Amino acid sequence: MGKITVETCEIEGLKVITPAVFGDERGYFMETYQYEDFKAVGIDQVFVQDNQSASVKGVLRGLHFQIQYPQDKLVRVLKGEVFDAVVDLRPGSKTYGKWHGVLLSAENKKQFFVPKGFAHGFLVLSDYAEFAYKCTDYYHPNDEGGILWNDPEIGIAWPIPEGTKLIQSPKDTQWGGIKEYTEKYRK
Repeated sequence: MGKITVETCEIEGLKVITPAVFGDERGYFMETYQYEDFKAVGIDQVFVQDNQSASVKGVLRGLHFQIQYPQDKLVRVLKGEVFDAVVDLRPGSKTYGKWHGVLLSAENKKQFFVPKGFAHGFLVLSDYAEFAYKCTDYYHPNDEGGILWNDPEIGIAWPIPEGTKLIQSPKDTQWGGIKEYTEKYRK
């Protein structure tokens, strides 16, 4: 062990992982994922799919979730910097509707473990970012749901730099808020 450090968050189940980085004049080496190390800190999942996206400054993706096929996710940034945010949608959770955000960058090399039952999204803060994540279930295109990124009832404090024009997909501007989510999915 000792290859990763883990910070727990105020919302149960969320974890921020920082790998040990071994550097010298040639550059650096780090293990981004090693099953036994992650299992030892309570992340005992089988990841079945890796995804990667590239985005420019001001892109805001999310907040997304899967309805029938929820996924645990392990997210990180390969290049650039993003603000990664999640909202707790787990039925019966004492933090239902609460959010948590983490700054992820190529420089800090942090990873964010997001268990099933959270809506997830991120805002690109650098000129360009490459974002990668592991999932515990396959993507099912007809199973996607979302929560409006700026729902005032949730109140995510997105660190949007002054003068930044957000770039979003049309669907991400049309989701309902937590009230609509609760009415639709938690009857």
